[in-house]
Amino acid sequence: MGKTKIYDTALKPERALLVSVITPDISEQNAKDYLQELEFLVQTAGGEVHGVFTQKLTNPEHATFVGSGKLEEIRQYADAEEIDMIVFDDELSPSQLRNIERELKRKILDRSNLILDIFAKHAQTAQAKTQVELAQLQYLLPRLTRMWTHLERQRGGIGMRGPGESQIETDRRIILNKISLLKERLKVIDKQNETQRKNRGELIRVALVGYTNVGKSTILNMISKSDVLMENKLFATLDTTVRKVVIDNLPFLLSDTVGFIRKLPHHLVESFKSTLDEVREADVLIHVVDISHPNFEDHIAAVNETLKDIDALDKPVITVFNKIDAYKAPVEVDENGEEIKVTLEDFRNSWMAKNSDPAIFLSATEKTNVEEFKQKLYEIISKMHTARYPYNNLLY
Repeated sequence: MGKTKIYDTALKPERALLVSVITPDISEQNAKDYLQELEFLVQTAGGEVHGVFTQKLTNPEHATFVGSGKLEEIRQYADAEEIDMIVFDDELSPSQLRNIERELKRKILDRSNLILDIFAKHAQTAQAKTQVELAQLQYLLPRLTRMWTHLERQRGGIGMRGPGESQIETDRRIILNKISLLKERLKVIDKQNETQRKNRGELIRVALVGYTNVGKSTILNMISKSDVLMENKLFATLDTTVRKVVIDNLPFLLSDTVGFIRKLPHHLVESFKSTLDEVREADVLIHVVDISHPNFEDHIAAVNETLKDIDALDKPVITVFNKIDAYKAPVEVDENGEEIKVTLEDFRNSWMAKNSDPAIFLSATEKTNVEEFKQKLYEIISKMHTARYPYNNLLY
């Protein structure tokens, strides 16, 4: 009888392979960036990446995502390197998942499953735990058949078909009932949160938004002098944190929210829309951007797309380009074919010329340009306060 392998990622990280299909609409740089992000996700979940496989295809293979030859190449490498899990950088269909597992005989995760695992690991409050459980069940529902593939290996498989299908239907009903229960629970939590927001009074509300791991919590701590968790991990913040902040005797509420990411599973976005109520109901948004990241402009677009989805794009926005201390000037080619470096000052001038919203370039860790940021924030909130409370302004 073979020994069962038991993993404790706190003691021994699971060894992972990454697999990606590069279609014609994905540039080489974007493909590289997606894989770097996937590796970061694996590390955040507690794993170690020991190899990357990519394949250029017009579309992913219907049955196995990658071609049969590439799948065999992956299997041989996984056997030789004792790989524990293989992570695909897209959501796999239930049939793809089943076929790949049958061929590779290893734990198979897709991007959605991996993100769900990280969310489950980081959920602290009742709301976040309920949202994660709801998203997990919605992910699991179409994949129930895969959970019962052990019936295929039993003798007399034809006679087992009925009980197997009955069990799947029973499980489906249980999950659907659980999903309904969780949705009702979220409605109750949402009402409680709505009451809490009303009880905070009529202070101006400011929300920090941005791609995951851009430094939003660092900025919250810097402005509010609080001690919110800061980690160099994706989705370190799941629950909304709200702090009362005072700048030059002017009070307002500042909230930190879950970071956004590209290719975020749709059911996860749906489950976490209530968490983004702080963003939807905010008076001002602070869009934090990690300017040291080579694809920060793609990150801006991903955040704006999510803001559009929750009808929050029409609010006053201060764009904060964080981590200027780590900025590395990219090289571009001019019309004469000569290479030129785009300095931070070049980018600042170009951005200001194309965008009317205020922008601040700072380093939260080095405290560079922090006072300029606070002053700009004060100006915007002060105008709103004057308009909202014309008779109370003598107090501030």
